[in-house]
Amino acid sequence: MMGLSQNWDLESIFSGGSASVELQQQLDKVRTEIGSLHTRVNALEPTLDVKAFIELVEHMQQVMMELGQCSAFVGCLTAQNVKDEKARLLQGDLGQLSAYLASVLTAVDHLLVNIPEGNWQGFLAHEALQELNFSLAERRTVAQTKMSPERESLATDLAVDGYHAWSRLYNTVVGAMSIEVELDGELKQLSVGQATNLLANPNAELRRSVFEKLEEAWAQEEEVCASALNHLAGFRLNLYKNRGWDDVLSEPLQINRMERATLDAMWQAVEGGKPYVVQYLKRKGDLLGLDQIAWYDLYAPLGDASKEIPFAEAATFVVDQLGKFSPEIAQFTQSAFDKSWVEAENRGGKRPGAFCTSLPLSKESRVFMTYSGTIQSLGTLAHELGHAYHGYVLKDAPYFLRRYAMNVAETASTFGELLVVDGAMQQAATPEEKLGILEDKIGRSVAFFMDIHSRFLFETRFYAARKRGLVSVGELNELMTTAQQDAFLGSLKVYHPHFWASKLHFYITGTPFYNFPYTFGYLFSAGVYARAKAEGPSFARSYRNLLQDTARMSVEDLAHKHLGADLTKPEFWESAVQLATDDVQEFLRLTEDNIEQRR
Repeated sequence: MMGLSQNWDLESIFSGGSASVELQQQLDKVRTEIGSLHTRVNALEPTLDVKAFIELVEHMQQVMMELGQCSAFVGCLTAQNVKDEKARLLQGDLGQLSAYLASVLTAVDHLLVNIPEGNWQGFLAHEALQELNFSLAERRTVAQTKMSPERESLATDLAVDGYHAWSRLYNTVVGAMSIEVELDGELKQLSVGQATNLLANPNAELRRSVFEKLEEAWAQEEEVCASALNHLAGFRLNLYKNRGWDDVLSEPLQINRMERATLDAMWQAVEGGKPYVVQYLKRKGDLLGLDQIAWYDLYAPLGDASKEIPFAEAATFVVDQLGKFSPEIAQFTQSAFDKSWVEAENRGGKRPGAFCTSLPLSKESRVFMTYSGTIQSLGTLAHELGHAYHGYVLKDAPYFLRRYAMNVAETASTFGELLVVDGAMQQAATPEEKLGILEDKIGRSVAFFMDIHSRFLFETRFYAARKRGLVSVGELNELMTTAQQDAFLGSLKVYHPHFWASKLHFYITGTPFYNFPYTFGYLFSAGVYARAKAEGPSFARSYRNLLQDTARMSVEDLAHKHLGADLTKPEFWESAVQLATDDVQEFLRLTEDNIEQRR
């Protein structure tokens, strides 16, 4: 793929960027459509007939798609240039529209709750609505647990300049940050994302220096970040209190369509695998010549996996490896590159992190990352394109059936990542290169077993503390450090006290507890991957069918239907954890000679 662009095409969505006339026209149309939906809802009675109900459902989905198209586009604008002031203003406009729509949907929910049971069952039995049974029943059930429509609408309106505004303030702070780093004898001003990428650099002194600079930079912004985090949590806790929700995990579990027993079983299995990961961390420290590994050494490369992989080479490799499992996935991925759906350029001014966003009207996706030429970046590229394939599989489904939860959202992404990383390991030219790739693969277990668990522990404890009052910067640092120590079983020499400030996920308002779904997705996809390895390419159709069902049922039902597994019991999770610990055992075996030589 010589000459492959590392910049995405946004012009084909709305031309003109943040100054787009087309976008403004679409926003005006959305505002009108929301008003029209509002009028429709207000004119309906709980005794409405099935024809009126079908029209209401279709109208809801259309408006949500139109707003989703605009939101995804503006999200791309703010990610590619955090200093795009017009894009930030557009985010404010979208916040107002989202609140308006949420208020209208609250009225819809009130209508759903009051439809007589006999009528409701008749609606669900209608041929035109049978496919949407799960989505509609879920919406009605959740609505029954909320406040009155008037109070829910008020909360939604107040959230625009309260709850969501604190999240936007955090994004503004991050966008203004700059990290000065000496590279190749020259001082350079890097974005937070660029600086964070350097924590995977083979130079130990550079890693330590960059980490300390990041800690210093976040310390300078700690008071603002602490205010944002405290007020985000305060709003959420007060909303829960008024809804009568006692458990802060009630909403994230409901959003992820999973039971508490499933979450507990997953963490139980993870705890069982952690001692193996600690052995890996100890061995990695030995190989790096360290007495004990530090936070900033977690993703330091070993072996030849540290060599630079050009973006075009990475793209070709991803397509080739996916094609060995499914020609359809390979063809789709090639098309994503050809159509310039991927923003990967390593430059300043970009938002840190990586994501894939869906454009529901045009039935496309866009992938965002900062490609750095490492094996980690190769994995991230495959990961985000996996999300895009998931969207492709569902692109023609009714909009409600495209809205899969975050935990199963990680299925296709992690599955694709596993295919590509394993492919890289199998094609390794030397034992040293194989070792480096295996080490990077195990790094994902470190992330999902240890790092993600530390975020879950921190957030759980932070909310408990926030119920008692505002939590100070010092307390936040202590909560974060303790959570990391507990999650990593005390295996690190240096921890990351300001991680609570540096991690965007803590400030996202749309999805509370933006952590445990990652571990769920990693382990769930590992179980799916094990099935794929056992059955080979013939599993591709079953895999596609599983993805098609991700928004049609609970995760427990999904696993039972497609894998014959009970997610509320530890056995499935333990088998998935076993795949990760097997990699650790292989790593320890391959590095035994290295350790003997050092002795």
